[in-house]
Amino acid sequence: MFNHARGLWGYTGLAPDGEPLTVQSTGMGGPSAAIVIEELIGLGAHRLVRIGTCGALVAGFELGELVAARRVIAADGASRAIGVSDPLVASAGLTAKLEDDGARGVTVVSTDLFYDTRTDVSGGWVRQGAEVVEMEAATLLALAAREGLDAAVVLAVADLLADGDRQRIPVEALEGVGVRLGRAGYAALRL
Repeated sequence: MFNHARGLWGYTGLAPDGEPLTVQSTGMGGPSAAIVIEELIGLGAHRLVRIGTCGALVAGFELGELVAARRVIAADGASRAIGVSDPLVASAGLTAKLEDDGARGVTVVSTDLFYDTRTDVSGGWVRQGAEVVEMEAATLLALAAREGLDAAVVLAVADLLADGDRQRIPVEALEGVGVRLGRAGYAALRL
């Protein structure tokens, strides 16, 4: 363990291939992620892969399914404050590797609210092409683009939201999903 400041645990060491690897929690939401990402970049990070969970906004997804962000719609304050314009695009090489390993390529929307009660906001996102929703991808891609770095996003569908009722992945399934996400992220970084 390299870091546990502010409850954001981070690990740095050698990966199985002998190359250095850092795994760092960013906390929830764009503002927290922006701080951590900026600090990682300052420490020399040059390729970044966000792993996390998302909610499916449209039908056709399964709980636990892995998805890779091809495009990200910035509906959050942090990425807008950085000065992005839609859509943000993930690194083609990293994303192709995630898709080759089985993640479905999707359009993601990043938002600031986990429990959003605004009427038909998700309908507007779907009309813009969003298939899944999460909270940090736009910030990651905005900062990576500003710094000229490769970045990608791989997510596991943890909530099905398309029918208006939230169906959540069982807690006992989350550990296995986390392992799959970690493996997918690591494999993508080994370009």
